Amino acid sequence: MLLDYTREYKKKTKKSARLFAKSAKLHINGVSHNIRFYEPYPFVVKSSAGKNLVDVDNNKYTDYWMGHWSLILGHGQKNVKESLKKQIEKSWMYGTVNEQTVLLSELISKNVPVAEKIRYVTSGTEATMYAVRLARSVTGKKIIAKIDGGWHGYTSDLLKSVNWPFSESESSGVVNEEQIVSIPYNDLEKSLEILQKHSKDLAGVIIEPVLGGGGCIPATADYLKGIEEFCKKNNSLFVLDEIVTGFRFRFGCLYPIMKLDPDIVTLGKIVGGGMAIGVMCGKKEIMEHADTTGKKKSERSYVGGGTFSANPASMVTGFATLSHLKSKKSIYSKINDLGKFARKELAKTFDDRVIVTGKGSLFMTHFASNGVTEITNSVQAAKCDGSMLQKYHFKLIAHDGIFFLPGKLGAISDAHTKEDIKKILKASEEF
Repeated sequence: MLLDYTREYKKKTKKSARLFAKSAKLHINGVSHNIRFYEPYPFVVKSSAGKNLVDVDNNKYTDYWMGHWSLILGHGQKNVKESLKKQIEKSWMYGTVNEQTVLLSELISKNVPVAEKIRYVTSGTEATMYAVRLARSVTGKKIIAKIDGGWHGYTSDLLKSVNWPFSESESSGVVNEEQIVSIPYNDLEKSLEILQKHSKDLAGVIIEPVLGGGGCIPATADYLKGIEEFCKKNNSLFVLDEIVTGFRFRFGCLYPIMKLDPDIVTLGKIVGGGMAIGVMCGKKEIMEHADTTGKKKSERSYVGGGTFSANPASMVTGFATLSHLKSKKSIYSKINDLGKFARKELAKTFDDRVIVTGKGSLFMTHFASNGVTEITNSVQAAKCDGSMLQKYHFKLIAHDGIFFLPGKLGAISDAHTKEDIKKILKASEEF
């Protein structure tokens, strides 16, 4: 029989309970991002540093959510913090061209070969929204293919087949869903059948090389290569969403080591150093369709930005983060090794009751059920026992001071140590 840790949690988080009750009166579900809510209520954070979050009741949690996986150096890393302080002394919003943007773009373009031209926005959702619009503009076609379980933000252009069951609409208010088709991850034969069926009007395919929200599942190189080859032959664009994976496993993107040649890549999270950012970058001949100079409305892809796009605060935190990673590339071997250790030892701890997915410094525990013995796609992940995963993560929060956003993958930062992983293993044994 599983212990209920709700009483222990409520006893520890009385101030959070009161504050969240106020938040619930003011905000939808009490939160500003759907996934941040969990039962009975989320604790309220007052500060963070290194690997830790501290709530308003002064409880400390070792954090593996790490700012939606964006904080690869940990919370409040010294170099990033100092860079932000210096910029704030000058001001944090210009609304004009600034040198900080040029410096960050030079660093990205030198290490992401496809980034011949770059456009900044303030979220991953905007980056993928514009990537889809650009693909349609370049090809003159309408249909976009995505992955079952693939998450590219809340843009209506891609809000389909995100959550199980994939055949049901994700939301009321979304129109033109027939212009989005969904293909099965890591199943090249079935994917190509679907793509061939829509080939005449297929503008492009957008894929994460590691499914983030869909279960922390890596794609095989052969699968991605097969999809890319179809796109090239069909004059459709091959778009890689590396918002999660960009600068996560190595200094740069994942696609070069998989010998891929995308037309457009979207970035976010790590390249903003914890500040709001989204990046769409790609080959010059593709990106220039977004150049409005001297073009008629019918000739251009109207790709904007926003009031806060390329703001100097985001640019300097991104630059400081990437500069630190570049100067200490050993960080990657450290955190990738910790991830490998976590996956191996968690699988051993739970024996055959769980399947642990992931790559590098990312990992996720799935409680096996419904006959699932391996996880190579989001359908298999969805068939696992999600309620048990929620209980497991809540136990870690309430009893062990270890924070995973319930139901989500964990991200290891440079602030974590092997001892931190061992604490997860000990808590997992108790569970």
